[in-house]
Amino acid sequence: DLAGVKRELGIPPRLGSCHTARVGGFLVEGHVPAEDVWRLLRERPDVRGLGVPGMPEGSPGMEGPRPEAYTVFAFSEGGAVEPFAQHGP
Repeated sequence: DLAGVKRELGIPPRLGSCHTARVGGFLVEGHVPAEDVWRLLRERPDVRGLGVPGMPEGSPGMEGPRPEAYTVFAFSEGGAVEPFAQHGP
């Protein structure tokens, strides 16, 4: 029950994607670029984790002929969501 696991972990439903990981005490949801995970681990902001909703073309693992702009969001324990990084053409 992946949806149940995501709920238990506190991943905001609007950030739901196909991958969920725990990295260095944070959660990483979806196709988050490694550079953003490294930045998260280096800066250690007061957030629960990072997420990329859906599967945007051009994100890691979703390479294709028409990359699109997408946002990596940070989310907090209380459910607040804010932009963390922007990627794309």
